[in-house]
Amino acid sequence: MRKVINTQMMFGQTDISSIVFDPKSRDDIPQLLRGLQHLYTDPQLRERVFSVLAEILPVRSGGAGKASRKTGRPGMEQWKILVLGVLRLGLNIDYDRVQELANQHSTLRKMLGHSDWSDESHYELQTLKDNLQLFTPELLDRINQIVVSAGHQTLKKSPDEGLEVRCDSFVVETNVHYPTDINLLYDAIRKTVESCAELSETHGLPGWRQSAHLIRKFKKSHRHIQQLKHSTGKDEQKRLAKQDEIQQAHRAYLELAADYLERARSLRALLVEQPFLRLVFLSALDEYIGHAERQIEQIRRRVLLGEAIPHGEKVFSIFQPHTEWISKGKAGVPMELGLRVCIVEDQTRFILHHKVMEKISDEQIAAPIVTETKERFGQVVAFSFDKGFHSKANQAQLTESLDLLVLPRKGRLSALDRARESEPEFIRLRQQHSAVESAINALEAHGLDKCPDHGIVGFRRYVALAVVARNIQRLGAVLRQKEANRHRGPYKKAA
Repeated sequence: MRKVINTQMMFGQTDISSIVFDPKSRDDIPQLLRGLQHLYTDPQLRERVFSVLAEILPVRSGGAGKASRKTGRPGMEQWKILVLGVLRLGLNIDYDRVQELANQHSTLRKMLGHSDWSDESHYELQTLKDNLQLFTPELLDRINQIVVSAGHQTLKKSPDEGLEVRCDSFVVETNVHYPTDINLLYDAIRKTVESCAELSETHGLPGWRQSAHLIRKFKKSHRHIQQLKHSTGKDEQKRLAKQDEIQQAHRAYLELAADYLERARSLRALLVEQPFLRLVFLSALDEYIGHAERQIEQIRRRVLLGEAIPHGEKVFSIFQPHTEWISKGKAGVPMELGLRVCIVEDQTRFILHHKVMEKISDEQIAAPIVTETKERFGQVVAFSFDKGFHSKANQAQLTESLDLLVLPRKGRLSALDRARESEPEFIRLRQQHSAVESAINALEAHGLDKCPDHGIVGFRRYVALAVVARNIQRLGAVLRQKEANRHRGPYKKAA
């Protein structure tokens, strides 16, 4: 069984509660480590955090050498996983830098439970990648609630004191290239050919020895279409001739793709007849074939038939199919490729809750985010939004569930609405609402500008870990500020 942390101290090891940080340092690492140190040294907080971390356990293999789900690798207790995960998001770094810091940064190694000189433990890159993916968004959400409660206690905030929170959404980009239908078809065919070549080699089947040549041939046809430009001349015949050339190039592209798919289906039929082949090994090939078939049909409809493809039918990445095309109307940002994330921040600048928004808009998330936030923190008394969250249903539902709702209406206001939005408390909270942009900027600067992890589960985990890391950094900053004020002593006037 994986241990949360090894409680048996080794010779030369420094207790985590005894780690001292440079009080003059303005770097992010001391803030993050000080927040983690507080979670470890407070007995009640440590017990609550460790009870959550104890649920991150390895799972036995699902049979045939295949794990039923990701189980991580041995040699890392859950406390180490939390520390390095927080560091990755808090510093917005990749796994290579996490490895370098874990192996070389002396203060960090003390936080991980290593001694100064006698411990030669070394972290491998793949070990870090596998273990840092053991977190789930649900576990991270529970840890975040503990961190926020610790922050409120540090600020001497009474549990009975109401929380005034502000809510807004922003876009976290996915790691994808700009999508066009011919680009997506090229990606699907390339992965189909590579999968077929790998499967045929594994099972000793012929027909895909020249897979690299097939991909180059398809790439050449793809580049030819990219280089063709629509004519803008006044001569009607030249414009029609150019349009015909473009259509011919697309026909050749689609015919070549269809030929590759037919060969892939033939290989799949042969693979199914193999006696010891499990159908799960064909799932990736089937997925790529499905993507290719969809793109062929959409290109045919758009280019050859002149149809406009409805937005709901489009896929913007075959590797990150959850990616959405988002246009928020910001100046200089015509569109973003990713997913919206809604966050809720209180007046102490801790992020209480967040939600990844899949195929929903701001006005659809308003009521659920209020309900979920109040379930986690019952002392919420006021909620502020911007106009993008307004709807008549939201105004009616949220007014009943909140002591004070700041949700400006769109369009011309009635006399009743003008009176409501002219109240002093409404004006005060509306003026403070823009402070949520500072939290959004901090999240984007510490990892949530672009998500490098794959899949929707990886996206949710990455966002949840970023929120936890931000709150731990905020906790560390509050503690260091209090300690600095304590060492500075009371202010004395000069004689």
